[in-house]
Amino acid sequence: MNEQDKQLLLKDLCGRLPYGVIAQVDGWDDEEEIDVIVPLRVYSINKDGYVYFGVNDYNVDYYTIEDCTPYLRPMSSMTEEEKEYYYSFIDEFTISQFTAKYINKKLVDEYIDWFNAHHFDYRGLIEKGLALEAPEGMYN
Repeated sequence: MNEQDKQLLLKDLCGRLPYGVIAQVDGWDDEEEIDVIVPLRVYSINKDGYVYFGVNDYNVDYYTIEDCTPYLRPMSSMTEEEKEYYYSFIDEFTISQFTAKYINKKLVDEYIDWFNAHHFDYRGLIEKGLALEAPEGMYN
């Protein structure tokens, strides 16, 4: 992973922390004594690129950002209800562009938060190989 992709992934994951983003990491099954792929909820991230996962109520495990692959929803997975909400943002966003000298920052922040809260891949991370497509119902 190059430095630009690493920074993009860190930035994206940080914005998703309040919304319970899940990432895939390589783990170890003690009983079977084999490598396994484990989906875990991201707990926190530090500036050095370590991602922390709450394994259970008592343990927190960590991995480097290079070892984590978040699960995100492709934009094409929007439900009809989500599309309606999304298009209302687009309409409001377009109106604010034409009626103000600068785009309304609060509106832009709400727009990005909505994408993060619904785990949409609005930055194209799946296409870049930095994220996996979330299985249907993963974030319900």
